[in-house]
Parts: sequence; structure tokens; C-alpha cells
Amino acid sequence: MRILLMTHLFSPSIGGIETMSLLLARAFADAGHDVRIVTTTPSGDAGHDHSLTVLRRPGPLALLHAVSWCDVCFHNNISLLFAWPALLLGKPWVVTSQTWIARVDGALGWREHLKRLLLRHAWPVAISRAIADALPVPSLIIPNSYDSAVFHHVAPAGIPRSKDLIFVGRLVSDKGAALALLALTYLREIGLSPTLTIVGDGPERERLVSMVAENKLDAQVVFLGPRQGAALAREFHRHRIQLVPSRWAEPFGIVALEGAACGCLVIGSADGGLSDAIGPCGHTFPNGDARKLANLLEIALRNALPPANTLAQSRHLHRHDPSTVTAAYLDLFKGLVRDHP
Repeated sequence: MRILLMTHLFSPSIGGIETMSLLLARAFADAGHDVRIVTTTPSGDAGHDHSLTVLRRPGPLALLHAVSWCDVCFHNNISLLFAWPALLLGKPWVVTSQTWIARVDGALGWREHLKRLLLRHAWPVAISRAIADALPVPSLIIPNSYDSAVFHHVAPAGIPRSKDLIFVGRLVSDKGAALALLALTYLREIGLSPTLTIVGDGPERERLVSMVAENKLDAQVVFLGPRQGAALAREFHRHRIQLVPSRWAEPFGIVALEGAACGCLVIGSADGGLSDAIGPCGHTFPNGDARKLANLLEIALRNALPPANTLAQSRHLHRHDPSTVTAAYLDLFKGLVRDHP
């Protein structure tokens, strides 16, 4: 098949949609299909670690030519800019919703209304039950994946699991790093002083550094900056517990799968699709509740949680393995191409 993967965000940008787009594109190509990528993300100064054909910021004619080439047009998150050629040419069109089709405050503007209307003309896929329930049309649930070749239970030689907590994510208010720091202050009240490694960068960094100093957490908290791939996997293997304390309702949470695959107990917020990603590999607490997070951490740090169900965890990770997720997409694509007049 000739598969055109259209994604607003792509490498070298960093994030969940970028990760999933690259994983799927590689997997489709490895399965013997002809894959091209269309994105609005510029190439930047950094190199890349793939040999995929990427069309960046195409004009209307180049976009029309790309869609006319393909057997199936796949939007990894709907893009109004890229939608019109598939409709015009009548191509099989699959749209995976990677996030809520709404503004940050939950309101719907004209763009959101148009996106929701266009889903009626595509084959809709949702990455979690929470996203599926929020869509205006029935959708097939195909969960997101993680790079199991990089994130797995086999630790690199010489790396002991000697540290306590790790947070990985953009340093923005929605991701909840400040909530993790507040939980540390509550834990100190009961005599617990776990280490916390913060991996990532963003506009909240200076505020978080100040919060650490003001609360005298300097001896416990380390800021590492961004990490990806094998470097991030090594950090997971150094830690016992991964925190995903998002204040907002995450649509999913690939980073939780990465940490779980490396053997971390994942503790994350309950709303949205994050609980789908965590599954039997961890525990959840109410979004924004630092006191409940601290209570859960106390139990985990004192090794008082029930024994893990390793079989359930293994099945959960297999369900999100790239081979499983890729097969689900290719089955869908093949059926649509076969039935396309």
C-alpha cells in the first residue's frame, strides 16, 4: 500500500504525537509499505535518525499531488490544512484523534465544530476510551504505542535502581511538576524525603527551581533537562517510581508506557486517557490533589502496596507494543482500500 501519513507535529519536534507518528511511519515501512509523511513542522538544524520521505510545509499543489499518490490518507490528529485533498479526491481517509477536539477551556470554536463535522466523512479512530466517548461519532479504539526496542525491562549494565521518583514531561503548568514538588513537602511532614528527578524543559522551569529553593528541597530534587530514547530509558531504570501528575485530563500518556516498560511503578492522575495508559502498571489519584498524591506515594515508598500482577502488566504492554498497534492500523487500511470503489 501507499500510505500518506499527515501530521501537524513531527520530528525534530518532541511530544506524544511526534513519537507516535514516527513509530507508525517506521513500522509501516518495515512491513513493506510505501510511506510518505506530510507535516507543517520545519526540519530545524538537528539531523534525524530515519530515512523516511518527509514533505514539510507543502503548498496546495504539492499537497494535492501527495494525496493523489496514496492509497490511504492517514491523519494522526485531524488537520484542517490537510483535510481538503482527501475529500476532493475521495481517498480512503483515516483520522486518529490524539487529543480533545475542544479549546483548553472545553469550549468549541468554529475550528472545533468544523473538525467534528469532518469526522463524519472519515474513518475515525480514538487512542483511548475517554477520547472515544468525547467524539461526536462512533470510533474504533486503537491505543497509542511506545518504542519497545528502547524501553524494556532489561536494564543497561551497571545502572542500579537506586533513586526514588522521576517526572518526565514538558515543564508547563498542565503537566503537574509543581504538584509533585508540593507532594514532597507533605511527605517531609511525615518524615519521608524521597529523591525526585525532573526530566524535561519548558517555561515553568524557573518557577519550579524557585519553588525547590523556597521549600528547601534542594537536597532531594535534580533538574536534568530533556532526555530522549536510550538516555531517557537509562533514567527510568535508575528510578523506582514514575510520576505523571497532570492537572488536566490527558488524552493518553505514552510516557507512562515507557516508564512502565522500564520497570517503574507509575503513579498518575486519574482523568482522561492516562488511566488507560497506566493500566495495571500503577495507580491513580484525583487530578490536582497533591495531598492524595502524597498519600499514595507514602504507601508506595513504604512498600505497602499490593503485589504487582506481572502477567496483567505484561499483557498490557503487549497490547501497546508497536507490532500490535501497527497490525491494527494495517488491518483497517487494507479493509478500506479493498472496499474502496
